[in-house]
Amino acid sequence: MATIMLKGGTVVDGSGAPGFPADVLLADGSIRRISSDEALPAADAVLDCTGKVVAPGFVDMHSHIDFLMPSEQHEQLVASFLEQGVTTVVAGNCGLSPGPLDQVTRQRLESHASVILDHELDWSWGSLGEYLDLVDASRPAVNIAQLVGHAALRFAGSKVSRGNMGASDLRRCLSLAEEALDEGACGLSFGLGYDPGMYSSLEELEAFCGVAAKHDKPVTSHLKAYSRVSPCYPLSYWRAHNLRALREMLDVTRRAGARLQASHFIFVGRKTWSTAREALGMIDDARRSQDVMIDAFPYTCGNTTINATLPFWFLALGDAGYNNRLALLRLRAELAIGYRLVGFEWGDFQVMEIGVAEWSHLNGQTLAELGHAWSTTPFDAFLRVAKRSRGGALMLLHSYSGDREGNGPIEDVLTHEACLYETDAIVRSDGWPNPAAVGTFPKILADQVRRRKRLSLEDVVHRMTEASCQRFGLRDRGILREGAAADVVVFDPETVADSPPRAGVAAARPVGIEHVFVNGTHVVADGAYVGARAGQVLRG
Repeated sequence: MATIMLKGGTVVDGSGAPGFPADVLLADGSIRRISSDEALPAADAVLDCTGKVVAPGFVDMHSHIDFLMPSEQHEQLVASFLEQGVTTVVAGNCGLSPGPLDQVTRQRLESHASVILDHELDWSWGSLGEYLDLVDASRPAVNIAQLVGHAALRFAGSKVSRGNMGASDLRRCLSLAEEALDEGACGLSFGLGYDPGMYSSLEELEAFCGVAAKHDKPVTSHLKAYSRVSPCYPLSYWRAHNLRALREMLDVTRRAGARLQASHFIFVGRKTWSTAREALGMIDDARRSQDVMIDAFPYTCGNTTINATLPFWFLALGDAGYNNRLALLRLRAELAIGYRLVGFEWGDFQVMEIGVAEWSHLNGQTLAELGHAWSTTPFDAFLRVAKRSRGGALMLLHSYSGDREGNGPIEDVLTHEACLYETDAIVRSDGWPNPAAVGTFPKILADQVRRRKRLSLEDVVHRMTEASCQRFGLRDRGILREGAAADVVVFDPETVADSPPRAGVAAARPVGIEHVFVNGTHVVADGAYVGARAGQVLRG
C-alpha cells in the first residue's frame, strides 16, 4: 500500500482538543506519524492540505445500510455517505438486523426489512457472525459495526410473532442475543414503534437489556412514540405519548443496568415541538444516575413508509379496507383528528419512492400536490398511493423537530451535550433521496460551527468521531493518533456545507469534503467517490 503525506493542514484529532498544524503520514492502513515540527519520511504521494482541516473519518452512528452490504451494487448506494466524510457506520438499528436468520422464519424478517432493501439478497447466512463474515470477505466500501436487532431475535427464536412469549421462547431469544454479542455485535437495538417491538412487554424489554448489560454493550432504541399523540398508546392517556415512551425506556434500561442510546431524538409534528424542553430535561435528570445519550440528524424530515400513520385496525383489514365505505369514513375522520392533534399537514408528506413503476415521475411530490394533479383530495391521493404500492411507498415526512423556515427545537437537540450524529437514511437506487443520505455531516459543520457558532469545530468533530466510536466500543477508530486506523477526512472549514433540496431539485453532493481515506485507501478525491472498496467489519 502506498504511503501518503497529508501536508500543511490543521489537525483536529477527534479528542476534542484544540486543532494544531501538522503533517500526517498514512502507511499500511494506519497513521504512521503526526508531526508539527519534525520532517517526516518521504511518501509515495503528497496531498497539499493547506487551509484545510484533517480529521478522523465521520461515524454515522445510526444507519440501515447493513441490508445493502451483501449486494454487489452496495458501493453505488453508499457512495453518498463516503462523499460526506463518513468512513464508519453503525447498522442494525430500530430492531432490524440481517441476523440471526432462521430459514424457517426468514419470510418474517424479509417482509419487515423490505422497506430497506434495494436488491434481492440470497439470505445465505444464518447467524449474525456468518453475515459479518460474508460482508468482510466481499470487502465493504465503508467500515461497518453491527447491532443485533430485537425484532430479528424474536423472528428467529420465538414461535409467537407478537405479544408475550412463553418462557422457553424467551430463553431461546436471549440465548441468540448472547451468541450475536459474542460473535461481534456492538450492541442491541429495539424498534418499539414497529411490529413486533410495539407489542413487547416492559418485562421482556428489560430481559433483553439485561443481556446487553451483561456484555457491557449499549442498547439503542427507536422509542414507542415520537409525537404528542400516537397509535401506540390510548388517546385518553393524559401525558404526551412521546414523553411516556421516553420515560418507559429510561426506566427499563436503568433497572437492567444497561447503557441507553435514544435513537433519532425527534419531535414529530408541530404540536409536539413544545415537549422538547421537558424531554431534554428528562435526559439531563437521567444522566445524573445512568448512562444515557441521544442522537439526531440536522434535517426536519425523515424517511418512513406511507403506512406509518395508518391505524392498526385499518391495516388489519388488508386490501378489503380500501373498498369498505364505512372503514374509509372512519379512517378519514381519525386521520383528520390525529393530524390536527399532532400538527401535520398534507404538504408534510413527500414521496421518496412511490413504489409504482408508471408513477415514478411523481417522486418528490407531496400528497397535497398529488391531490391537485389528480383533481382529488390529498386524503384520496394518500389512499391511492398506499393501495397501489401495497404500503411500500417510501415517504419523507416533514415537521420533524422544526419546519423549513427554521422554527422548532432542532438546534437545541443538536447542540445538547449528550447528542451524537446520525443519518437514519434509507437509500435507494431510484427516487427522491433523503437529504440526510448526502449532507448530514457537512450541514452540521456549516450550520452549528461556521454560521451560528453554537458549537466549536473541535467539539463537533469529537461527537462525529471519537465519542461515537467510544459509545460502541470501537477501538483505534475516530481518533488521529499514531497507530490508529487511517480513516481520515480532509475538508475546507470555510466552505463545507450540504447542497439541500430546492423546488423540483433533489439534494446533491455536498461541498467542502475534499478527500476521504478508509483504512489508508484514498476513496474520495476532490469530493467524488473513486470506486475503491476499503472498508472492514468492526466487531465489538
